[in-house]
Amino acid sequence: MDLFNYSRRETSEVNIGATPMGGSNPIRIQSMTNTATQDTEACAAQAKQIVDAGGEYVRLTAQGIKEAENLMNINAALRQDGYMVPLVADIHFNPKVADVAAQYVEKVRINPGNYVDAARTFKHLEYTDEEYAQELQKIRDRFVPFLNICKENYTAIRIGVNHGSLSDRIMSRYGDTPEGMVESCMEFLRICVEENFTDVVISIKASNTVVMVKTVRLLAAVMEKEGMHFPLHLGVTEAGDGEDGRIKSALGIGALLSDGLGDTIRVSLSEAPEAEIPVARKLVDYIMQHQNHPYIPGVEAEDFNYLSPSRRETAAVRNIGGEHLPVVIAERMDGKFETNPQFTPDYIYAGRALPEVREQGVEYILDADVWQGEVGTYPAFNYEQLPLMGSCQADLKFLFMPYMAQTEEVIACLKHHPEVVIVSQSNHPNRLGEHRALVHQLMKEGLKNPVVFFQHYMENEAEDLQIKSAADMGALIFDGLCDGIFLFNQGSLSHAVVDATAFGILQAGRVRTSKTEFISCPGCGRTLFDLQSTIARVKAATSHLKGLKIGIMGCIVNGPGEMADADYGYVGAGRGKVSLYKKKECIEKNIPEEEAVEKLIELIKANGDYTENNL
Repeated sequence: MDLFNYSRRETSEVNIGATPMGGSNPIRIQSMTNTATQDTEACAAQAKQIVDAGGEYVRLTAQGIKEAENLMNINAALRQDGYMVPLVADIHFNPKVADVAAQYVEKVRINPGNYVDAARTFKHLEYTDEEYAQELQKIRDRFVPFLNICKENYTAIRIGVNHGSLSDRIMSRYGDTPEGMVESCMEFLRICVEENFTDVVISIKASNTVVMVKTVRLLAAVMEKEGMHFPLHLGVTEAGDGEDGRIKSALGIGALLSDGLGDTIRVSLSEAPEAEIPVARKLVDYIMQHQNHPYIPGVEAEDFNYLSPSRRETAAVRNIGGEHLPVVIAERMDGKFETNPQFTPDYIYAGRALPEVREQGVEYILDADVWQGEVGTYPAFNYEQLPLMGSCQADLKFLFMPYMAQTEEVIACLKHHPEVVIVSQSNHPNRLGEHRALVHQLMKEGLKNPVVFFQHYMENEAEDLQIKSAADMGALIFDGLCDGIFLFNQGSLSHAVVDATAFGILQAGRVRTSKTEFISCPGCGRTLFDLQSTIARVKAATSHLKGLKIGIMGCIVNGPGEMADADYGYVGAGRGKVSLYKKKECIEKNIPEEEAVEKLIELIKANGDYTENNL
């Protein structure tokens, strides 16, 4: 693939009702109902809301045979009112349910982690090669009859791998790794190919954006190697709600879309299903602006590993680069300093004049031609001011530079000035490609200057800034190229919103933590409590606990698996009942819902991870 110039991955077309996916079709948008699947009226009403918002597929959970059979009534209710949207059944644990659902919907999603393998228990299992082959034969024996039903009914399938529900069999042989997630998928895909079943879509999801991006990249490479071109469904599971859910989804999904991967997306928000659609639409539309852009003559550095990147080696300049966390630079050229103390920038670009009152603990950046060498301030040069740089004695200098200005003169200057931090700029339609090209050129020249990415916007809505900036930064963070971020917004948004977005992007990319991380699912027909109000209560009680990860899951499907990535977990266990986890260990079962948040706080306190909120 070309790291610098956008082109969409070529895939086969999959027939899903009257809305095909892949091939030359547009990237499709979808969501999932959270109503009980036996409630025909409620499911049909919510499906209509999703379609009216712009959704092109609607997924419903089917826990058992009764729910699967009622998909026929839901389908009929929608068709009767002129809604021809393809329906997708979501199946876990019971392959018989998939057999039934395939007769009534346009697509069935199965989870390789629990289709034939037993539910995950985190036990290590030992298999000889012969025993392992026997387990694969069990999958084939059960899966092929299902494929035959799908063939008879013209039903497509999605092989949907979730990081949170890998089987003990896969975990025991491959560990909790991207390779294990990919193999879990490929076991089923190879059977589809052998059986000449081509209406297949694939997804590999995780709440950890790093795992999700790395695994989908690897899956695409493995499929290419084996001559497969199936379309991809993208999503970040348990992304959460509000700005966190939008930033995390745009970061992970956007990074892959920017590289041409993905044929349908679902933005999983812990909100009303129809609220997911406009977010997904904005993300896809923004990435599609990369199409047919002017050519970027970037050259990939030889030691860069796209499938398993590590952080680029840089020489630290004060607290930027080296082993330091990525910094946040913000602008305050209006002289105003308004921010949340939790999201105080490391550096403030003040332009040509310092504010009358300076914020304690913050360093300032001034244009080089007005910089006076005051303590706590540093000069900013543009690439046309290189002659001034040699006479400047500052131990930290910022050089604002676009990729195409990286001339032999500039490179020679940088080799003599390791104290320079480069601020990469781009006005290109595919700014990601130019930012990447600049850093790869530095790598090819053996330069170790840190790089901060300057991202310029003119947004008036917080959601728009969150989606666009996260999508632009995703691949740069996952590639290991980011030593800092500088969001510059000339719209009407407050400085506080812009700062929080910058810190949110770094946290979503798992490179800098500034607040509590909430891993919460979007809810579905399996959810047995009011997810949105529960999330609000948990956040109110714990959002000041910087550095903790707290999972809030509607049911057991991904619960324990995602709990392994969280410090504490709150998982629906039955109607009005909740179980509490510390990592992947269940500490207390079947707590009444009305007591569960208080019990969660007690659990956090008992483990010494709770501090009072003094704000």
